[in-house]
Amino acid sequence: MIGKWVVRFIFAGIAIFGVFQLIPRGNILHNPPVLQEPVWDSPETRTLVQRACFDCHSNETNWPWYSKIQPVAMMLGKDIVNGRTVLNFSEWSEKNLLTVEYIEHVIRSDKMPLQQYLLLHPEARLTLAEKEQLIDGLKNSLN
Repeated sequence: MIGKWVVRFIFAGIAIFGVFQLIPRGNILHNPPVLQEPVWDSPETRTLVQRACFDCHSNETNWPWYSKIQPVAMMLGKDIVNGRTVLNFSEWSEKNLLTVEYIEHVIRSDKMPLQQYLLLHPEARLTLAEKEQLIDGLKNSLN
């Protein structure tokens, strides 16, 4: 009797997962053109920003294979749209809403990169020395 319910539960789960795949992803999972980047103080600064920040804060997102699977696609799309809205290194303007001091605070307090991002992207984890280099480079590049 219990085995029958387990099988039904598994088939129901598979069916629900299949229905989720019918939800259109739309244009969320694409990269708009790069319009203007900051004038980087060095190639190393850009490399650190690219490694730790670009997937969510630029128009150069590397979309992983799992970004094509619902509901992950919706969650990633939402996070990246929000990230690009707050700070986008590919659409840089002197009228950026965030100050360098705030960006420094977010980096030093380990609020960015997000912990859930680091789980799947360990290469984005910066050492203390790399964080200092990134903060100094951002100060020199963005001020």
